[in-house]
Amino acid sequence: MFVSLTVRNYRLYFFGMLLSNIGLWMARVAQDWLVLTVLTNNSSIMLGTITALQFLPIALLSPYAGAVADRFPKRELLMVTQSAAALTWGVQALLVFTGAVQLWHVMALAFLSGVVSSFDNPARQAFSSEMVPDAYLTNAVGLNSTTFNASRLIGPGVAGFAIAAWGIGPALLINAVSYVATLIALLLMRPEELHPAPRTKGRGSVRAGLRYVAKRPDIVLTLFIVFMLGTFGLNFQVTNALMATTVFGVGSEEYGMMGTVMGIGTLVAALMAARRQRPRNLVLVGALGGFALFLTIAALTPHYYVYLAALVPVGLCSLTVMTSANASVQLSTTPAMRGRVMALYMAIFMGGTPVGAPLIGWIGEVFGARATLLVGSLATGLAFVVAVLFLLRRRHWRLPSFPVRRDLTPDV
Repeated sequence: MFVSLTVRNYRLYFFGMLLSNIGLWMARVAQDWLVLTVLTNNSSIMLGTITALQFLPIALLSPYAGAVADRFPKRELLMVTQSAAALTWGVQALLVFTGAVQLWHVMALAFLSGVVSSFDNPARQAFSSEMVPDAYLTNAVGLNSTTFNASRLIGPGVAGFAIAAWGIGPALLINAVSYVATLIALLLMRPEELHPAPRTKGRGSVRAGLRYVAKRPDIVLTLFIVFMLGTFGLNFQVTNALMATTVFGVGSEEYGMMGTVMGIGTLVAALMAARRQRPRNLVLVGALGGFALFLTIAALTPHYYVYLAALVPVGLCSLTVMTSANASVQLSTTPAMRGRVMALYMAIFMGGTPVGAPLIGWIGEVFGARATLLVGSLATGLAFVVAVLFLLRRRHWRLPSFPVRRDLTPDV
């Protein structure tokens, strides 16, 4: 389950990202609470707009950012993006501490954060394959998800208590400082033990990546699945906040608990993903169907604690879809194309949020919070049906064989 941690460089990266992601989830909860309770009167439209601003640059810049990730050393690129992220969140914390924060500040900083993420995501996604052998890559993807979801388990709950005890500013400041952990991990790595993919040169690299994907129906199907999931299903930054404030009438601690409970399911799924040697179509599509089912249950339940219980399988299924899709795309992509393909993957997965988040916010404003969840269950249910029909029609769809590098040995 933890075989990738035997590689020293990956081990440093894993624990650095774990600390940084805990801070990030704290900051996301704090920012949502700032918008809903301080800067607006529980405006779901404004919360959805700010969420959209965070992801709009990813949709616009990710194809170019993927070409940048394939052209420059990913370790050095990550040092730049992580430093920029720390600065962005640090400015927001300073504005809150001084009492000068306004809604347009949060909107501008959300957009800048998205610009940073558009370059950070493809580099970070493709960097795992440079730290571990291909035989460990599925395990590394699962462990990456473990860090993300262990932090989702810890971060929102800590943020809820921190906001109640000290206010919003400390949660934002902790996130800004947490990026130091990732920077230290990157600095302590041994560059000679990395195995970078061949770098691209010249113009046309973005178009080459798009042509590559267009010729791969298996990747196109996976991109369709993650688009539907990311655009309509994974808007919990908006939906949980609306359910907490307008349906159940609970405070910041109970709102933070929603993210923590959902993190239980995603953490279990991440650990299960780390045990798999190869991604499987049955797991990917089955988890998508399970997500649609349990999201419907969450939307219809009238009780807060039943809603919390439903979030556990929702988190498990969503993370299983994400890890299976991520690993299948990475393992079936030529190394020289991996940065661009993963950039397109992230652009489609996260870039749909600028459409989905305002739409979900508007639906919440007009039809209520429960409708926001039902839209997600209907969209992902449709994707499930399309995926099943595709696989039944093309039973031969399998991940193509790929060479396993044998020049990278574990360093305990």
